Amino acid sequence: MSFKIQPSGFDTKAIHAGQSPEQWKSACVIPPISLSTTFKQDAPGEHRGYEYSRSGNPTRNVLETCLAALDNAKYGLTFSSGLGATTAVLTMLSSGDHIILGDDVYGGTNRLVRQVASRLGITATFVDPTNLEKLKAAIQPGTKLIWIETPTNPLIKVADIKEIATMCHGIREDLILAVDNTFLTSYFQRPLELGADLVCYSLTKYMNGHTDVVMGGITMNCDKLHGSLKFLQNAIGIVPSPFDCYQVNRSLKTLSLRMKQHQHNAIKIAKYLETHEFVEKVLHPALPSHPQHQIALKQTYGYSGVFSFYIKGELKQSSAFLKALQVFTLAESLGGYESLAELPSVMTHASVPAEDRKTLGITDGLIRLSVGLEDADDLINDLRQALEVASKI
Repeated sequence: MSFKIQPSGFDTKAIHAGQSPEQWKSACVIPPISLSTTFKQDAPGEHRGYEYSRSGNPTRNVLETCLAALDNAKYGLTFSSGLGATTAVLTMLSSGDHIILGDDVYGGTNRLVRQVASRLGITATFVDPTNLEKLKAAIQPGTKLIWIETPTNPLIKVADIKEIATMCHGIREDLILAVDNTFLTSYFQRPLELGADLVCYSLTKYMNGHTDVVMGGITMNCDKLHGSLKFLQNAIGIVPSPFDCYQVNRSLKTLSLRMKQHQHNAIKIAKYLETHEFVEKVLHPALPSHPQHQIALKQTYGYSGVFSFYIKGELKQSSAFLKALQVFTLAESLGGYESLAELPSVMTHASVPAEDRKTLGITDGLIRLSVGLEDADDLINDLRQALEVASKI
């Protein structure tokens, strides 16, 4: 079996949605960078769509239009970071509200909920998103939001978005389902089509893809949700700079090309690692060995370059492996053209309580890779020599 077949038209939208030269007096083909913080008004309170750059900016508008089109969404909004987008969603809630999150979410999301939202009177329950019965049982009268990542970070669990959406909307129509789609992008997965209400991104990662911008984004179809988030985008002030918007808008033009190469390289590397004697387990949804392999095939159009695996041994071995890498760079983050490797237990997920890490399986032997666009054979050779170094410790 294979992933879903990608409908035609994605690349055309990536290149043309929101980019019309006719919107500019100069008819420039590439949208300009509008750095002005304020805009002249024709009369007091009468402006031409823009008054202050935090409230709205032409360059940001171009990006938000394109971002929405790629998710087949009605609206797109951008924020100063991925966590900025998450903050906007959480700020829609009030003291006393309850939220449900996947138990294996990005460490920054975990920290934001446990150490910030909790102080504002928002309570949270962390549940395995692949267990529909546990998700359903966790819903309370005060539950307003279900937040899932699929695949999860860093254990790469795949949740069935359509089943979760049907379940939560069947219980209460106003129960918001938000899906963090950072790992797959709108090219490989479009959660709104599967019933999600909000699709959230760290655009820093694959959507930008060049490791030079920090930004977040949200797409949606609901007028009410858009109105709330648009208000909060301005009221909280968590907006990206026009220059960064220009950069991400540029990057979206090559999104499909990059994602195809990320997928090709990562699958080849995952298959290699699965046969290596010093590797205990590989977590990649394209492999038949993955527990949610069939769900991944059913709801996605492919897979990106980020996946995890367990190396044999403990911290000494994993550290030796990571320090021995020569092509992969030991660094946090993911989704750029360069290949990165990291140790979640002491890096991206160090803020997750130790007991939770132990329960989830985020051990000192779990390594997360972000496979870039280099030649796959060079990356495999790098992994091979690093594994050999680690195996001798």
